[in-house]
Amino acid sequence: MRLFIKICGITTADALTAAIDAGADAVGFVFAESPRRVTPAAAATLAERVPPGVLRVAVMRHPAQQDWQAVLAAFEPDWLQTDAADYTSLALPASVARLPVYRDTPALDTAAVAREDRVLFEAAASGVGQAPDWNRARNLACGTKLMLAGGLTPANVSAAVAAVRPWGVDVSSGVESGRGQKDPKLISAFVAAARRAQQD
Repeated sequence: MRLFIKICGITTADALTAAIDAGADAVGFVFAESPRRVTPAAAATLAERVPPGVLRVAVMRHPAQQDWQAVLAAFEPDWLQTDAADYTSLALPASVARLPVYRDTPALDTAAVAREDRVLFEAAASGVGQAPDWNRARNLACGTKLMLAGGLTPANVSAAVAAVRPWGVDVSSGVESGRGQKDPKLISAFVAAARRAQQD
């Protein structure tokens, strides 16, 4: 199975072009509090450049229904990424798939993770380059399609893929030259390293 690669926290046309040219499978636009936050209108303008076959992901955290509706109306994402518990209070159209987020905390419900079709698994804190426990991630990846996030860089993604055997990988701060500033060269290097890791 081909490794799924998502470049998250896209804020500029240059970063988006780099992700697409490198062969990323999805690009994420952050609508939660973050130095990478974009407005629904800005995301929609950038998303006009996204070709068919590359998924557009709305990244949120504990959104109110009205905030989600504003994103949905302007941006029209393919997936909504947010904490698993958030979906109980949100109405998603059939055109939008879920990417539930589970965090590496002592309270993690591993049985709930196994019931999901796919999940994003990250450290307790988001967007700060912190990695979850890879051994725990590998165990979870045996039961569902797991997208590994947190602390990944071009330098360590090969080791992460070998250790966890995830369905996918997600990167944001690991391809930045400054906080919130995507580096096209690092994006290209990350995708290339991830692809090589899968081949190995």
